[in-house]
Amino acid sequence: MKGYGGRVLAVDLASGATRIESLAERTARRLLGGNGLAARLLYDRVPPGTDPFAPANAVVFSVGPITDTTVPGNSRACVASKSPLTGLFFDSTFGGRFPATLKRTGFDAVVITGRAARPSYLVVTETGALLKPADQLWGRATRDTVQALVLAEGGDADAIAIGPAGEQRVRFAAMAHYWKNREGVSGRGGLGAVLGAKQLKAVVVTGTRKTEVADPAALKALVEETREPLKKGTQALSTYGTPFLVGPINALGGLGAFNLKSEVFAEARLVGGEEMKAHYHDRDTTCLKCPVACGKQYAIPEGEFAGTRAKMPEYETIFALGPMLGIANPEALIRANDLCDLLGLDTISMGVTLAFVCEALERGWLTKDDLGVDFGWGNWRGMLTLVEMTARREGFGARLAEGAWRLAESVHPDATKLVYAVKRLELPAHSARALKGLSIGYATATRGGSHHDTRPTPQYAQGFDRRSAKDKPAFAVRSQHFTAVGDSLVMCRFTAERGYGLFLEEPYARMVRAVTGWDTTVEELERVGERIINLERLFNVREGVRRRDDVLPWKVMHEPIPEGPSAGMYCPPDELGAMLDAYYALRGWDRDGVPTPSRLAALELG
Repeated sequence: MKGYGGRVLAVDLASGATRIESLAERTARRLLGGNGLAARLLYDRVPPGTDPFAPANAVVFSVGPITDTTVPGNSRACVASKSPLTGLFFDSTFGGRFPATLKRTGFDAVVITGRAARPSYLVVTETGALLKPADQLWGRATRDTVQALVLAEGGDADAIAIGPAGEQRVRFAAMAHYWKNREGVSGRGGLGAVLGAKQLKAVVVTGTRKTEVADPAALKALVEETREPLKKGTQALSTYGTPFLVGPINALGGLGAFNLKSEVFAEARLVGGEEMKAHYHDRDTTCLKCPVACGKQYAIPEGEFAGTRAKMPEYETIFALGPMLGIANPEALIRANDLCDLLGLDTISMGVTLAFVCEALERGWLTKDDLGVDFGWGNWRGMLTLVEMTARREGFGARLAEGAWRLAESVHPDATKLVYAVKRLELPAHSARALKGLSIGYATATRGGSHHDTRPTPQYAQGFDRRSAKDKPAFAVRSQHFTAVGDSLVMCRFTAERGYGLFLEEPYARMVRAVTGWDTTVEELERVGERIINLERLFNVREGVRRRDDVLPWKVMHEPIPEGPSAGMYCPPDELGAMLDAYYALRGWDRDGVPTPSRLAALELG
């Protein structure tokens, strides 16, 4: 097959045994790769009811047909597992060079099961995999670990590693990859904790196989045609990175602050892209073969954190550790972001969980004695201390490590009403109240509170009606197909949306035809997206998910935005219920959100 290695590698950490399986062309065409292939592998191999920390749970690293081609934003990989935070299917993508190197092993996916007898790391090569001891790496930060492994395995090798948070099974532990030009973080869902439970400190990949494409001339023509639109569409990202979003979204009245007490943050300018660039920009960074360079390296020249050189905090991180906590100290945010990356923590879940703590303290449901740390709105020193305590499960950090929902359940009978989460996944920085498409999008998302299921980007466009529920179920369906296909190709969301289109249209079909040689149409890609969404839903349904779980945070359904340009917006239960009815009907699911046999048969999932 063109665009594929045509192989899947299965690894049992308990025995060290590996098995090479062939990837059938029919499977590749129906699911593409990445997210779709991972969903199929997990559905088939993880028994219903499996504890996410049990040896029987699997972690899948997968790539897609466009990985390591000339398509901008192609060096991305998918990692998927059953999440210890949500108990459901979860996938996360990351960039850097690791994805291209994984593709060069000739494996389209690596499926890891079992539990190693001692701390270990896995080396994947073109001939299979070898488990090696990692006792000396256990307890070390992600960057130190990656650097040590690249030194040990050779400069052509790439590694992704967990930090102390993953080792301690923090339910929102992340994993990080470091390469000279870009860091890649698989941040959400606690997949780093699954590796920690398996005593797997890192995965190393090395290979030299080249990806063959069916029609190089056609692919080159498509890339050339989209070069200028991509350059224009990503100008702000190239200049500032994602922090450029702080200003316009705050001006829209959709930047959550003080645990959603407001969606306007008075000090937003201090933590926005323009100010950050002016004071801290050191250099641009980019994933392998990507022209956008949306990554930025920051350096703090003076003051308490003088000498700090670290990855730029993304917009989502700024939201969660900044406005949501009432913090407007940019240097504290740079430090917090670096700490989370090194310790292996999801910045969104960390910040939103701490925002719950701030409000619980304000209500008297928690006290300073409970925390053992001075903390509250605007207290960035306490925030930094609690980040470190969480990663190591020290003191109150052990409770924070469970995530906002579980923590709230242990605090007060009404405390979950303060939690900004869907299906126990803390929500990101795109408002569930100010963007009605995300109201239904978050509620129905496979992963829960993720902006990479239904996308916010089209909803910020001039002329988009973000206030009305009209047609939003159809919007969510179409956007979810787009993201499922994008994460299966696997393609960077920024280059996809700004160069090739916000929905599945002809450029994507041309891309797949040029790489694979198949006669793929836009309609076929829509069905691929629909098939993947249904496969993910089937995984979740057998874990017990029904309509009752497709809900929004209590504040989103009962408390209108109090002030600013989006004042009065929220999504009351009746409105959400009507949108769910329409969404389920469009999907061919029953009224309880379960895919019907007829729809599954039409998608060849029966």
